[in-house]
Amino acid sequence: MNEHYFTAESATDAARHPLRVQLAGQERQLVSAASVFSGHGLDLATRVLLDRRELLTPLPQAPRILDLGCGWGPIALTAALEHPDAQVWAVDVSARARELTAENARILGLDQVQVLAPEDVPEDLEVDAIWSNPPIRIGKAALHELLLTWIARLRPTGTAALVVGKNLGADPLMRWLSDELPERDVRRVASAKGYRVIEVGPQR
Repeated sequence: MNEHYFTAESATDAARHPLRVQLAGQERQLVSAASVFSGHGLDLATRVLLDRRELLTPLPQAPRILDLGCGWGPIALTAALEHPDAQVWAVDVSARARELTAENARILGLDQVQVLAPEDVPEDLEVDAIWSNPPIRIGKAALHELLLTWIARLRPTGTAALVVGKNLGADPLMRWLSDELPERDVRRVASAKGYRVIEVGPQR
């Protein structure tokens, strides 16, 4: 069975396995399964993003944070753990990823995490921040469309933080974002372990 982590409905075994990971400074006992992105642990790119959150533009009080491509939930869960006043929206095309994120949020008692398919997100939702390890392997055209669609949901003061591999086109992507979003500053916040953390800033 050749499935991608961005397959909407997985045909592989849905059995859960335990997942022990460090999130928000503590070890957490969660669950995962086959056919989700980095299903056996916290991938390096996501770790780079989460370890450098303090370099991002500070969030307002009671922020709305959107995790685009949530997988089993590390970014969304961290956002909710560190910002208990936040509304967190975890979005993924994969039904299995959504199930796992919702299950992990229940395990941690994070009732402010809402887990939805992209088409089920309210049309009028605007957010203060997007945190994402975006699905680079869907292809450049699809990725560009995806990013512009969701960045358009940022409030004027909102920001988007993306972690992308240098060898997967992080620098060209940053230049493209700068060209497409002239009203916002696009900057490299950090570079570590072969990954770039790119931030799309507030509107000028």
